[in-house]
Amino acid sequence: GVPLTDEWLQRFFERRNVQLEQNIRAIEGVHEAVAHLHEHCEGRIAVASGADRFKVEMMLRKVGLHHFFDGRIFSGHEMPRSKPHPDVYLAAAAHLQVDPARCLVVEDTTVGITAGVAAGATVWAYAPAGVDVQPLRQAGAVRFLSGMHELRLSTKA
Repeated sequence: GVPLTDEWLQRFFERRNVQLEQNIRAIEGVHEAVAHLHEHCEGRIAVASGADRFKVEMMLRKVGLHHFFDGRIFSGHEMPRSKPHPDVYLAAAAHLQVDPARCLVVEDTTVGITAGVAAGATVWAYAPAGVDVQPLRQAGAVRFLSGMHELRLSTKA
């Protein structure tokens, strides 16, 4: 019931940022998984998020992952269209100079999965215990990860 003004939006982002700064925690096993992927892919990994850049970078810094993605962070807010459109994934693939069909997307939402599939990538869903995988499967995810440790196991040669 409150008009969506610039002032309201600014206050919302300020409150959101404080909450994230105080409460964001890394998913168990994500540091090891990202380090492995970074090495396995020779640094050709990216973040392609529907969120605004400030939020993405703040969260990556807070959980100690920003250095793995520095210079390879893409925000749907900076694209002509955000998720569920593929623009953010296509931009990341182009920057990495990789055909989207050779990209792996790891997502946790149906909107993100839809975007990854539309980009032509293979999409795996992060779905910890208790998450209903059926909507993720219907969106196009072809594999389901119950934990980030599974990313390390899946890419070992």
